[in-house]
Amino acid sequence: MEGKGYCQDLRRRCKPYIAMISLQFGYAGMNIITKVSLNHGMSHYVLVVYRHAFATLSIAPFALILERKVRPKMTFPIFMQIFVLALLGPVIDQNFYYMGLKYTSPTFACAMSNILPAMTFVMAVICRMEKVDITKVRYQAKVIGTVVTVAGAMLMTLYKGPIIEMVWTRHINVHQTDSHVSVEPSDKEWFIGSVFIVLATLAWASLFVLQAVTLKQYSAQLSLTTLICFVGTLQAIAVTLVMEHKPSAWVVGFDMNLFAAAYAGIVTSSLAYYVQGLVMQERGPVFASAFSPLMMIIVAIMGSFMLSEKIYLGGILGAILIVAGLYSVLWGKYKENKEIKEREAMEISELNEVDVEKAKAKDEVLAVTASDIEATKVQMASS
Repeated sequence: MEGKGYCQDLRRRCKPYIAMISLQFGYAGMNIITKVSLNHGMSHYVLVVYRHAFATLSIAPFALILERKVRPKMTFPIFMQIFVLALLGPVIDQNFYYMGLKYTSPTFACAMSNILPAMTFVMAVICRMEKVDITKVRYQAKVIGTVVTVAGAMLMTLYKGPIIEMVWTRHINVHQTDSHVSVEPSDKEWFIGSVFIVLATLAWASLFVLQAVTLKQYSAQLSLTTLICFVGTLQAIAVTLVMEHKPSAWVVGFDMNLFAAAYAGIVTSSLAYYVQGLVMQERGPVFASAFSPLMMIIVAIMGSFMLSEKIYLGGILGAILIVAGLYSVLWGKYKENKEIKEREAMEISELNEVDVEKAKAKDEVLAVTASDIEATKVQMASS
């Protein structure tokens, strides 16, 4: 019985780790599959439309069923916030990210996306949603982590350096002739792609900041995500109609292009949202964010095999700085969350002590009143 209980406890503890590791494989697959689809000539504007159409169709049933009783009333200010969220996420973030992915590589794009926590921190400070007390260690860690992360991103953008060849990449470069192999981008394309990814991450960080405000007024998370995806799909259609003038760009068959849109919409925009939400509910957002560098490693290995992707020294050095800065920011956030929980626990204990004192005082008053009544009864009886 003890062995069975230990196994169940171990399985329960391992579930969040297995879930987050599986999630990173899912994200990594999205980057590789999307890169292949873009190399085959699919328009990133059309890909964004189909991706969020799939995401809307896959999330909407759960939102309608699970949140039918708790969904808040829609108001015009909330709708405008959803409109801006859809513009930041599905339209600006995804289009810029796909353009950056097209001009660079999956490994580079994944590494650069790790600057998100630092950018979110900066946006929160600018919007006065977070205060910085530089005398405290946790805020020092956040500031230093942000600076190191930005330095890593600049290094990856401005310096490529020599190619770092692995044993398997050397073998693939000699024998690989498949059409999936990426065409080597020029330095100009690499720089432009880097700027696009930074802009995408900035839009993503802005979405997080605004979403935190919106969730206070519209607390149904699944319904909010469904609305963002739906409105984003409509906005993406409008953008695509302006940017893509060839009707053939909309045509997809049962091929890699359709698979890329379905995979990105269902796996990374729907299933990943649900799994990550469960993990964050159990272990917190810092735990979930700590696994993001694993995706970069998985993509680097998969990309070198499937796309014959070249890995540069500048990319490795920049990625090391970005990951170091990421964990510095996450450590500061962890300390902040821990202090907030301790403060809340202390306030609750103080309130409980006050309630106990009030209860004791009330009991004493009742006891005195009861003794006075008894004394009065004795006096009346004796008289």
